[in-house]
This record gives sequence, structure tokens and C-alpha cells, in this order.
Amino acid sequence: MSKLRVLVVDDDRVLRERLARALRDRGFDVVAAAGTDEALAEVVDIAPQRAVVDLRMPGRSGLELVRELRERFPDAKIVVLTGYGSIASAVEAMKLGATNYLSKPADADDILAAFERPDAESEENGESGVEAPSLARAQWEHINRVLTDCDGNISEAARRLGLHRRSLQRKLAKMPPRT
Repeated sequence: MSKLRVLVVDDDRVLRERLARALRDRGFDVVAAAGTDEALAEVVDIAPQRAVVDLRMPGRSGLELVRELRERFPDAKIVVLTGYGSIASAVEAMKLGATNYLSKPADADDILAAFERPDAESEENGESGVEAPSLARAQWEHINRVLTDCDGNISEAARRLGLHRRSLQRKLAKMPPRT
């Protein structure tokens, strides 16, 4: 029996390498890429049966990669990972053909479980597999998205959010809400 081929795409080098190593240790044949264009170049040589795709990456987004992978490999199962989870992006990922959607941090066991969750069964039960984040979590994600868009500039992010710089720093110092 041949090993399942898994494509891991994430711009965070440490996360990408750890996840690839963990999947290899579990018996998978893994190819890792840092972005959408690199991933599309890699899949010319392999036909992945599974893919783990980061949502937000420099250049072309993970959603574009999901669309391309679905067109080229209709039977592949795709799990989208993101540190900036939202209901809208989860719905969009699922519409484009993702099998599942997970918020970071997610380990190899979480990802393997996400590959195995049956899509049709959860839809029949009226479950989308995506939990609505709490208001505190949604606020924290929005603040971090704006901060990322400002390249980490606290003063600029505070201005865009309509907050005092010190208030923003206090909010960022708190741990993110779990859900």
C-alpha cells in the first residue's frame, strides 16, 4: 500500500516544518511549500490526496490555492488553517471546496481528524463544523488583522481602530479568547 501524499502550505516556516515532520512521522508522504505559487509548482510532480492550506499568506491567498487544488485534484481532501478565523472566511473556504476549516493552533492530530470528518453527515445534521466565535474572540481577531495590515505599527493600528494607543496595547497584552 502506498503512502498518502499530503501537501502542507504555510508561510510560517516553523509551523510548516513541524507539521510536515509530524505527518511524516505518522507515515504520510509530505511535500511542504511556503506559498500558493510554490505549492502549485510542487503539485506538478505529485498529485496530493490531502492538503493543509494556510488562509492568509503573502501574495496569493490560501482561498485561491483551495480553488486551484479543487480544480486539479477533485478527490483531494483540503483542510484550511488560519490564525484569523471568521465565519465568512470559513464559509468561503467550504464553498471553494475545502473539506474542513481549523483555527490555529492546530496540531497534526487535529488536522488528521478534520480530514476524516464526513462532510455530508455534518451537513445533514445541520452542522457546518464551524462554531461562531465569541464577541471577545471576534474583536481580538479584528484587532490583530488591522495590526497585521499596519505591519505591526501600534500607533497606525490604533488610529484605524479609533482607539488610544495605550488602550490598544492593553488589549493586545491580554491572551486571546479561546472561542
